[in-house]
Amino acid sequence: MGTETVSGRYRGIETWPDLDVLEALVEAQLSGVAAVRAALPALAGAAEAAAARLRAGGRLAYAGAGTSARLAVQDGAELTPTYGWPPERVAFLVAGGIDALTRSIEGAEDDRDAGAAAARFEDLGKLDVLVAMSASGQTPYTLGTVEEARKLGALTIGIACNPDTKLLAAAEHGVLIDTGPESIAGSTRLKAGTAQKAALNLLSTLVMIRLGRVFDGLMVDVVATNAKLRARSVAMLSQIAGADEASAQAALAAAGGHVKLAVLIARGLAPEAGQALLDEHDGDLRRALNSVDGG
Repeated sequence: MGTETVSGRYRGIETWPDLDVLEALVEAQLSGVAAVRAALPALAGAAEAAAARLRAGGRLAYAGAGTSARLAVQDGAELTPTYGWPPERVAFLVAGGIDALTRSIEGAEDDRDAGAAAARFEDLGKLDVLVAMSASGQTPYTLGTVEEARKLGALTIGIACNPDTKLLAAAEHGVLIDTGPESIAGSTRLKAGTAQKAALNLLSTLVMIRLGRVFDGLMVDVVATNAKLRARSVAMLSQIAGADEASAQAALAAAGGHVKLAVLIARGLAPEAGQALLDEHDGDLRRALNSVDGG
């Protein structure tokens, strides 16, 4: 596997001056991100399929072991505060359990049956989407989750950093990010980890855009849990609806802090009518506004 290959480029790296080491590491990180570009068509296809399931009410589940699991959990955990994604519609299948996010659980990634059991425990079904991560593309636990999830009818997306690997073949949507050898052989928390994080950013962001949770580059489903985000909500409402600060705050109060509903209230709709219009258009603010404007 490329990620396990020893590269002559980094021979003797421990003897190099500090700046030379850092320059080489930066170079590797940049090449990892560049490798994601070739995966864009696969990511687009996976996002389209995922959005269709999630729009129908499904859950978004993430699976992985070690570094891949930690990256996956970070991505999923950020969907609620960023896009207002319901926390009950996110699931995490982690080799070794949640404790494995902060310490190594020996042998957990080698247990294929545990991966299958995790998919059954989460009761993944026909509306659900499983995003499975494995830099090697061979991790038994992760393979077990994908194989069982497919049997249960869930949509499966596999992201791996080595070509022609089992995960890419097992998932309905295989996403290859061919990052090649690491600067420290086998340390996939480096280049492969950076590439996987970039791919997850792209995938989940595109899915949330397609689910109507972004408007003009704004996070209109943001959960305003602190002063900064409350101020951001007021600014978004002012930008979208042209409301002054006082009117924006009043509309947000009437909308229970929900920016999309507040926009419609600022445009003259009663809260109940605005919510009904959003529901009619699957929460898509642009479609709701077009309906109000007769567009």
